[in-house]
Amino acid sequence: MASVTAVAQSGKHPHGTPAVTEPALVRRAVKAAALGNAMEWFDFGVYSYLAVILGKVFFPSGNPTAQLLSTFGAFAAAFLVRPLGGMVFGPLGDRVGRQKVLAITMIMMAAGTFAIGLIPSYATIGVGAPLLLLAARLVQGFSTGGEYAGASTFIAEYAPDRRRGFLGSWLEFGTLAGYLGGAGLVTVMTALLPAGDLVSWGWRVPFLIAGPMGVIGLYLRLRLEETPAFAAEVEKAEARRPKAPLREMITGQWKALLLCMGLVLVFNVTDYMLLSYMPSYLTSELHYDETHGLLVVLGVMALMMVVQPFAGALTDRVGRRPVIAAGCAGFLLLSVPALLLIRQGSLTAVALGMGALGLLLVCFTAAMPSALPALFPTRVRYGSLSIGFNVSVSLFGGTTPLAVTALIGATGNVMMPAYYMMAAAVIGGVAAWYMAESAGRPLPGSAPALERGERSERSR
Repeated sequence: MASVTAVAQSGKHPHGTPAVTEPALVRRAVKAAALGNAMEWFDFGVYSYLAVILGKVFFPSGNPTAQLLSTFGAFAAAFLVRPLGGMVFGPLGDRVGRQKVLAITMIMMAAGTFAIGLIPSYATIGVGAPLLLLAARLVQGFSTGGEYAGASTFIAEYAPDRRRGFLGSWLEFGTLAGYLGGAGLVTVMTALLPAGDLVSWGWRVPFLIAGPMGVIGLYLRLRLEETPAFAAEVEKAEARRPKAPLREMITGQWKALLLCMGLVLVFNVTDYMLLSYMPSYLTSELHYDETHGLLVVLGVMALMMVVQPFAGALTDRVGRRPVIAAGCAGFLLLSVPALLLIRQGSLTAVALGMGALGLLLVCFTAAMPSALPALFPTRVRYGSLSIGFNVSVSLFGGTTPLAVTALIGATGNVMMPAYYMMAAAVIGGVAAWYMAESAGRPLPGSAPALERGERSERSR
């Protein structure tokens, strides 16, 4: 098989003879990895857009605000266990292989989402309903802790050096497609179903769809063999599984971890600000029509999907650092003008302001899937990236809506979203300044990677 050729060439020549992969195999790897990310964000979109209905089903306190807070509390609980999932699945992926762990995370994510669609309502089983919802969310969060780092590592280790940015960008294309699909499905169902049907049974349908999606994703992932980089690492260890202790993944990589956390901070603060917080901002602060606000966000995501692959290819030509730095500079200079434009309130102004922020966000969604795995050597790549990514997401990304809401409440300054993004851009810019350029270069600890038919002189 093609992957056997790749493994043999990379494993038997420790002095840097290129590993060669078949284009068809690389495409399968990208599809399998991106589908898991799409499923994670499909659930994110469904849960966010059904929050009010889920509050009525699982937390019938009679107080709509309390219901909504309880629903989002269960949602936020998943972020608390993400670092734990990263500390379990990351090191496991460096010991037993990326493909095996990604199959496990796919099963757990699909099972957790599917289970939500089967949970009886509070009216049926009482307090057991919210407890089961919380348990399902914890399973989802725990598995997600190993998903993004594993998927980005998987694509990065399969991709040829000169196309890693383009191929990695499809991971975030899956993110956008999943969120857009979940939110769009809920929007259509809300428009077509009577409110009573949506509360009684309709809300279950999007969650149950996760079952077949998970089966398809698992099938794709089980068809793949291990990445050439990991297989070569096994051969270098004389056919024994590499064993990197957790301490080595943290203390031995502390500089790379700090860079990772800084890059993930700006990536996720801006991501959650735009896609999760801004619809609420439009409604609560600007008294904007909720439906129009949600449709604007969906339109921005569709725009980002169109631009995403081209931006990924751009990072292969000009480098990851310039693209990430451009995004940081853009958020630093344009966050205030964009928010002022959004605050004008007209549909055109809101769309232009949100669109500008969305295009800046593409600088991160296109570059990060290839830039982050390149921070770490093969021996600890999955584990170190899982730890750095999930700690940063849990501390800064997932808390963005809550933090900005609290800052607006404490200061009365409705421009806080812009200032928050600007602060994140400064931190991300510092990280981008200190990171090494990885475009067109082999991953640390790995031989040069070529696509079949590509001349070996192009590797460095």
